[in-house]
Amino acid sequence: MSNNSPSQRAIVITYFPMFIAALSLLTSIYNGYLNSRFLDVIQNNVGRVEYMRTCKEVLDAYFQLKFKAGELHQSGAGATPAAVADGGLAVAKFGALSTYLVNLRDESVRDPYTQFTRKLERTVVAAPGLSAEQFKTEIASLDQAFAALNTDCVTFSKSAPK
Repeated sequence: MSNNSPSQRAIVITYFPMFIAALSLLTSIYNGYLNSRFLDVIQNNVGRVEYMRTCKEVLDAYFQLKFKAGELHQSGAGATPAAVADGGLAVAKFGALSTYLVNLRDESVRDPYTQFTRKLERTVVAAPGLSAEQFKTEIASLDQAFAALNTDCVTFSKSAPK
């Protein structure tokens, strides 16, 4: 070793731990940044998955409701109170799911879902008294309106931040 060995040793003993501490601090800051990004990704994905799951449930509720309306229509005036109540429950389930769905979004989508639920309710109530042609027209109208809501649902869930 040279003559400066004790001073070099003092420099190494002083600066080397500070260098390691600075690297550790930078690593910690970068790790915090990565954790916050990971948390953002998870939160956005959870919201998107919840929205997609609810879209699926709304789809299921609509087709069950449509089936029950068909049963009521087939029964005609002889529809049992239980069948009428079952149709009303199907409308209520659809309304609850669609309300939950729009609560995950902004206020602008609330009105179309509300109007569609009211139209469903009117159709289910009127189904026993409708002629075959009137019922077909009502169902076609519902299908068209539901297709627009379903397209909105799919579009929003695909465009949600990932």
